[in-house]
Amino acid sequence: MTTTKEDWYEKLQSELQKKKEEVIKSISTEIGKKRELNRDIIEDFWKIWIQFNNINVHFRMEPPHEKWVSHFEVFPDKWIVNENFDFATVREISLVDITRDENRVGDSLKVLYYNSDEEEKIRIIFEFSEGENYDKFSGWKRIYSQYVLYDEPVKKASIDKIRDVLLKIIPVWYESHLKRDRAIIIDYIKNNFVKGQTFTD
Repeated sequence: MTTTKEDWYEKLQSELQKKKEEVIKSISTEIGKKRELNRDIIEDFWKIWIQFNNINVHFRMEPPHEKWVSHFEVFPDKWIVNENFDFATVREISLVDITRDENRVGDSLKVLYYNSDEEEKIRIIFEFSEGENYDKFSGWKRIYSQYVLYDEPVKKASIDKIRDVLLKIIPVWYESHLKRDRAIIIDYIKNNFVKGQTFTD
């Protein structure tokens, strides 16, 4: 039996509709996963911020609490999340050390999203300055190194595995501040994780 142009076109429409529904479902699932991950990570980072603040160590956090907290019942320990904040749109979450001692300014824990092989991935890095370099055209520039702590496609990412990584890093960072010895955290990162990019700023 010969297929008419109309039959063929109907089949094509049907196939395209199926494809569209698959893609929409996949994107919707990924956005939901990212929203959940970001909300958990942001609240976890705020809890970390509180612990360091308790020992008079100050971090800058992105996104700042003014964006994702509706209000505090007790600052900084009890908060109500702003339900109008779209956690799924956050592309970077960071805790940046602003302590001036021992060149710590800029030491940071960052969660970044990027696209690779047609899928969105989540990467967690520890970034720190390794000193300065002089360029005759642009002057003194700080040299930064990044070490990769976690890297997964969003759809495979696990908040439990991310928290396992944080449980390894945060106590060491905390100890390095208590002992006023930055080398403790830097050596730990260098000895336990893979080096990523190096850049100047």
